[in-house]
Amino acid sequence: MFGMIKNSLFGNSEETQYKLLSSETKDGVSFEVRRYDPAKYATISSEGRTYEQVIGELVRKLLMYIGGSNEQEEAMGTAFPIIITVYPRNDGVFSRRLVVGIRIPSIYQQSPPTPIDSAIRIEERPGMTVYALQFGGFAGESEYRAEALRLTRTLGETAPFQRKQYFCCSYDPPLKPYGRRNEVWFLQEEP
Repeated sequence: MFGMIKNSLFGNSEETQYKLLSSETKDGVSFEVRRYDPAKYATISSEGRTYEQVIGELVRKLLMYIGGSNEQEEAMGTAFPIIITVYPRNDGVFSRRLVVGIRIPSIYQQSPPTPIDSAIRIEERPGMTVYALQFGGFAGESEYRAEALRLTRTLGETAPFQRKQYFCCSYDPPLKPYGRRNEVWFLQEEP
């Protein structure tokens, strides 16, 4: 007989909820302004290696944690998106520092399972307002950089957003071949 899988890694997923503040189109580019509530995230960081060298390993470790590789052996499902914090240099190239995070699913927000991997941290992130630009396909550093440049040009020099970091988001399992959803988020400066 076949055993039952307690919870499929991607079968029980939820999308991080937000409040849509506005949906705008400027110079043919559509973006949204969203408000996210404070929440706990599982995060892992890397310094010294490029985005392409390290992203697969970091995402895999987080998905293993969410999938049950934790002290409680609790398969939580997944709360998309996977959020990659990048720190661009003046020329737009990502520095060799990044933080990958995934929101702890709602039912585990009060008491997240304890990570086995000592590189994974549970982090309480404050609420945030972001400018979000959506695009499709498989996204690597060059695609995220191109979309970030597009959003920067669309918002203009006077828009109140942080320029020293931004977020690259992926909503799909790594092996999903079609209909992929990615986003670039710029964190709005609070007045």
